[in-house]
Amino acid sequence: MPDVNKVVIIGSGPAGYTAAIYAARANLEPLIFAGGPAEEEPSRVAGGQLMITTDVENYPGFPERVTGPELMERFKSQAERFGTRVLVENVLRVDFSRPPFTVQGESHTIQGHTVVVATGASAKWLKVKGEDSFKNRGVSACATCDGFFFKGQDVLVVGGGDTAMEESSYLAKICRAVTVVHRRDSLRASKIMQERAFANPKIKFAWDSAVEEIVGNEKGVTGAVVTNVKTGERRVLEASGLFVAIGHTPNVSLFKGSLELLPSGYVKVEPGRTKTSVPGVFACGDVADPHYRQAVTAAGTGCMAAIDAERWMIEQGLG
Repeated sequence: MPDVNKVVIIGSGPAGYTAAIYAARANLEPLIFAGGPAEEEPSRVAGGQLMITTDVENYPGFPERVTGPELMERFKSQAERFGTRVLVENVLRVDFSRPPFTVQGESHTIQGHTVVVATGASAKWLKVKGEDSFKNRGVSACATCDGFFFKGQDVLVVGGGDTAMEESSYLAKICRAVTVVHRRDSLRASKIMQERAFANPKIKFAWDSAVEEIVGNEKGVTGAVVTNVKTGERRVLEASGLFVAIGHTPNVSLFKGSLELLPSGYVKVEPGRTKTSVPGVFACGDVADPHYRQAVTAAGTGCMAAIDAERWMIEQGLG
């Protein structure tokens, strides 16, 4: 039987690399499957969603803005400094049926006494003309991350659920005006979230409307072409930013049938912990967080997962 790793980490965003840093400093010699090269889809790229984020201004310890790729390179360097082994490849399948657990990558098959799942979540996009061209130049999926850049400006929010109302209410504190674009004539959001949005004089609504194209120039977004789904009327809504708020998809395809998931699709963990339904397997970051989805909260749960893994190994007589 090949040597069994103490900790195997799947995913290399803030959660995965923080788990690696803490595990390495505890002499657990972690191995991390970081994901694929930069040309792959964001959900599979080494470094996660931050690799397609230009400026990060809300991560503690960086008073100057830092790019997402630069921040993740610092995470990676710190993890490697303490002895983390990083494999830049995707995981194809896992076997959590019995310990030691098996994680099969594109080039390596690794066994681990513990596994930390940190595969993150991917934003759902509109997939309309201009969206990819203007990502990080006016198009965003995170108001908390990017709203500051649109202070005093007009923005659009696409969606009709709680996420869209939360984003709109947040942006209304910063922006001059917020227009919610929704393809129906009523919202899907909870009643209290609707009431807050309707009561805010800075939030307007474009009902029965679907974004057909995002337009702009060399400086960034200038607006969106929307179509009334009932009348077919087309018009341009002018704005310097467009926030897509139609939800996120946790990256859990590898773990269906192996780990218990919440009805929302996220990995189920014990409240306040990172323990999953399989003893010895822990989950952290956005893959287990349907609420916050921030780099700093992901990093915090990465720390928790490493500590939980270390304590579990000691309890099992493996540490």
